[in-house]
Amino acid sequence: MTVAQNNDVGARQPKAIHSALAVLEEVARCGTGVTAKEVSDNLEMPRATTYRLLNLLVQDEYLVRMPDLRGFALGNKVVELADRVIPVRPPLAARDILRELREQTRGAIHLVRYDRNRLTFVDADPDFPVSYASRLVRQLETSALGRLLLAELDATDTFEHREAAQHGLTHAESMHIRSDGYVMHESTIDPTRGCIALAIRDEQGRLVAGLGFTGPVEKIRDPGLTLHALQTTTARLAPLLA
Repeated sequence: MTVAQNNDVGARQPKAIHSALAVLEEVARCGTGVTAKEVSDNLEMPRATTYRLLNLLVQDEYLVRMPDLRGFALGNKVVELADRVIPVRPPLAARDILRELREQTRGAIHLVRYDRNRLTFVDADPDFPVSYASRLVRQLETSALGRLLLAELDATDTFEHREAAQHGLTHAESMHIRSDGYVMHESTIDPTRGCIALAIRDEQGRLVAGLGFTGPVEKIRDPGLTLHALQTTTARLAPLLA
């Protein structure tokens, strides 16, 4: 945090770090629009120190200034941290659709959200817990859901083709995945298992979520009715998740 760069606040000391966290917590407690004076008074903290800490937290995007420039609110960094700890669940209607699909399909059904270059499980199959979840999130190439995101990133200006290739995905494969709207992948961890992932896009065509099926490798090689059920479900989910 930039607080560590400010000698006036003495942010290299534990006390200054605690003070910055106290300011952040007070903004969260008071809610959107709380002023610097209110934070200072509530914490019984010197006004000058409060202003410096607020400015530094704004600079690092943990807080944002309100349009009137008087009050403060929690920023994007806090929202991102909260989403990683407690992912936002899909709406009830979407969960009902997933439950229907799970009753039809003999295999694990997982729903993930995509945010830039990160995927988050927002509705994992309760009967088939996600194996190696942390690895799947870190190493996108190890799952169909991850490879779906890699293919999408390969189409952006900020993600070079050679980087996708380093993850075991060629540019031609990326184009094929985006064209089909789904990807099939046989597990490198358990050769008897595999997965299928289908893209869920918003009205602008942006990839916002992915629907994944994990089951016996035979079903991945010849998905048949399973793929049809997944495609029907993604069409129903799209307007609820966009």
